[in-house]
Amino acid sequence: MTDAQWRDEPTDFEQLGKLPRESAPPASVLGSLNITAAASDPELLDLPWHLRLEDWPTEYLAALPRGISRHVVRFAHLGGSVIAVKETSEHVARHEYHMLRKLQRLDVPCVEPVAVITGRTTVEGVALDPVLVTRHLKFSLPYRALFSQMLRKDTLTRLIDAQALLLVRLHLIGFYWGDVSLSNTLFRRDAGAFAAYLVDAETGELYPDLSSGQREYDLEIARVNIAGELMDLLEGGLIDGEVDPVATSELIMDAYRRLWAELTDQESFELGERWRVGARIRRLNELGFDVEEYAIKTNPEGSTIQLQPKVVDAGHHQRRLLRLTGLDAQENQARRLLNDMDTCRADNDPELDEEISAHSWVRHVFEPIVRSIPRELSGKLEPAEVVHEVLEHRWYISEKLDRNVPLAEAVQSYIDTVLRHRRDEAALIITADTDTMALLEGGVLGEASEED
Repeated sequence: MTDAQWRDEPTDFEQLGKLPRESAPPASVLGSLNITAAASDPELLDLPWHLRLEDWPTEYLAALPRGISRHVVRFAHLGGSVIAVKETSEHVARHEYHMLRKLQRLDVPCVEPVAVITGRTTVEGVALDPVLVTRHLKFSLPYRALFSQMLRKDTLTRLIDAQALLLVRLHLIGFYWGDVSLSNTLFRRDAGAFAAYLVDAETGELYPDLSSGQREYDLEIARVNIAGELMDLLEGGLIDGEVDPVATSELIMDAYRRLWAELTDQESFELGERWRVGARIRRLNELGFDVEEYAIKTNPEGSTIQLQPKVVDAGHHQRRLLRLTGLDAQENQARRLLNDMDTCRADNDPELDEEISAHSWVRHVFEPIVRSIPRELSGKLEPAEVVHEVLEHRWYISEKLDRNVPLAEAVQSYIDTVLRHRRDEAALIITADTDTMALLEGGVLGEASEED
């Protein structure tokens, strides 16, 4: 593979619609490997690109649940991380790669694009399909693998709510997905809820704004696809038999429209009700959005005010937590940690500077909890999710025992009664031995696909 060519990617990220417009020129040397990547990663060259993905030896593979896909997809080890490799056409691979890069720049939850690799051939010189390489999102799970037992109705509703929020965020930046589904989404636990990440941008296009027709069509695609996925789950006995796939799929439309209206609708009120401006902004903050710009108009008589948010940005609690503590967490995790932090400040020293109080909370609450987790259990959940669950567990056992349980006692109780029995979510990535691969191919861990 010494003749591999690293190619600079196009830099016109302002171009709208599908990217790139034209396929890249073919390799200048027959059989040479062309790699388009954001950064040179020499370890990519160690993978067997001269083989079809379905023929890759197991020593290169990471064992992750994989389902039916239009493309051949494999998960492979790359240094200290895991990548998803998808065989597809060159135009589709390049388009999806650049779309994912643009979404990352716009701070939308999605997988990280690593490279597009073309010019693949067998040792006999037979051409192989190009591949798109993305980085696997640690602690994320495809929806089918979230529970090894039956998926409860309330959990299903939380998944759909997370999907609706992701779709709203995409539409706010002008991204038309075109293939909305649970299968094309990864989920991370987020303080009792879920955070959704886009993993397939193959059909996506980016515009300055989306029309209501484009948004509604994307929403209809979501409804139809989710209904089909739920029918499959119902047939496989993976969700409660009382769940109506069609009615449940329509929940995404209700959740999406409620959130979209709250973020974008114009609100009218009397001049004497100016407090409603602050109330509207606080509601959006509670939903996890900052209002960076809004328009206020009065009627000719000056008696009525019209308020409309113009620029809203997700991640309100994430940004506040990061600013105060340097901790990076999901939105609901950040909300939960901030609540505990604010409560501690109010109980102990309400006049203390907010940043000083936050740093004290990190030293005396967050860090002791994280340090208390045994090394062999550290892959169970993200640190922020562990801290959230410990705080919830402390409240629960304090109520049960009718006394204020010290933090150290609550942590030990949580480790012994809860965490030890949780699935290791960082290690659905496991050694890909023959037995494990056979189990995965048979769907024992649940069929799901990170790509497609």
